[in-house]
Amino acid sequence: MRLKFEATIPNFLTLLRFLAIPVMAWFIQAGDQYNLLSFVMFIAIWLTDLLDGYIARNFNQTSDFGKLFDPLVDKIFQLTLAVVMCLTGRLPLWVPIFLAVRELMMIIGSALIYRRHEMVVYAKWYGKVTTVLFVAAFAALFWIPSEPVWLASVLFMPPVIWSLVSYVVYGLAYIKLWKAEK
Repeated sequence: MRLKFEATIPNFLTLLRFLAIPVMAWFIQAGDQYNLLSFVMFIAIWLTDLLDGYIARNFNQTSDFGKLFDPLVDKIFQLTLAVVMCLTGRLPLWVPIFLAVRELMMIIGSALIYRRHEMVVYAKWYGKVTTVLFVAAFAALFWIPSEPVWLASVLFMPPVIWSLVSYVVYGLAYIKLWKAEK
């Protein structure tokens, strides 16, 4: 199957978001004098993600390219943000490691479900809550001091715990699907 770019507003917004990620990362690592600008870029990237999803669903502009590229850009966004925040001393190393493992597990799990059941796993409300909690924690990182480091750890505990709860719920749904198949 060959995936081609379709010229829709959501796809252009996703592409714009993808291109803005390294710029945001550069501003974050450039220092505190760019804190407001990097925060504005962070918010713009996140709001653009909401906007492209809204337009795609409500104006019939969904595409195979968007279904694949949009979540990929979301993962790149969160991982880039976590790594840069860690490299600049604002975030403990365990957070980017957790996010990387989480994303890898989601990719592997989704691929297995698709291969076995030819079913695409879409985000449910509890997965969306996880995303919002991570976005709020990252947003707070722009404004809290980098010392003490434990403050960032505490800030990321709610999204991490909710993420684990989401895994259990998704896992139980898959087990139910698997049992129904037998």
